[in-house]
Amino acid sequence: MTDPAPAPARPALAYHLTDGAGPTIMFLPGYASDMTGSKAVALEAWAKTEGRAFLRFDYGGCGQSEGAFEDQTLTGWRDDAIEMIDQAVTGPVILVGSSMGGWLMLLVARARPDRVTGLVGIAPAPDFTDWGFSTDEKLALLQNGRIERPSIYSDQPTVYTARFWQSGEANRLMSGAIPFDGPVRLIQGQADPDVPWHRTVHLAALLRSADVQTMLVKDGDHRLSRDADIALLIGAVEDVIQRL
Repeated sequence: MTDPAPAPARPALAYHLTDGAGPTIMFLPGYASDMTGSKAVALEAWAKTEGRAFLRFDYGGCGQSEGAFEDQTLTGWRDDAIEMIDQAVTGPVILVGSSMGGWLMLLVARARPDRVTGLVGIAPAPDFTDWGFSTDEKLALLQNGRIERPSIYSDQPTVYTARFWQSGEANRLMSGAIPFDGPVRLIQGQADPDVPWHRTVHLAALLRSADVQTMLVKDGDHRLSRDADIALLIGAVEDVIQRL
């Protein structure tokens, strides 16, 4: 009997770690985003001022990390975040997840319940491979292996692959209770064109923790990167730290 082939190695990941007092605050970007986004950089600046440990990084195939973007999957990016927890930082971790990063933070918290002590979601998008694609798009993904969408955030279209979509469908969370008991803060714009605000309210109801607060920003868009939005995010992180 032959041994099974080893799993292919994940790409080498680029990251920036700010040393400081724990818990380490770790930022998880959204789909096709990277660690240079305004929210990640603003949180890092705040962490440096406060003397707090902070980590931002790029998933495989994104930003400065190795790998081809179209080879990546949701599971692979989850494993990238787990690698950061296991190898780059020590002690407890607070995950801050933006959009798809809000889905990943839930998967990572489930995989490392002994390390992840608090969550902050910004327009979190768990299960978006289910509700974020039309039937025609899903058929096109299965038939052609990829689709492109025009992006309001870039002059380049956003690419989605069948590999990523299938990985997302295999990791859906919103069908029942989500077993996390630490403090959770969710920030959601009600003018968000990508994540309907009622989905974040529903996510709050599914989280098992009793310490969950949802902050709705009536005129907030998907990015939530205005000065007032950043201040709300920093306040949410501070509140989670105080609850630990």
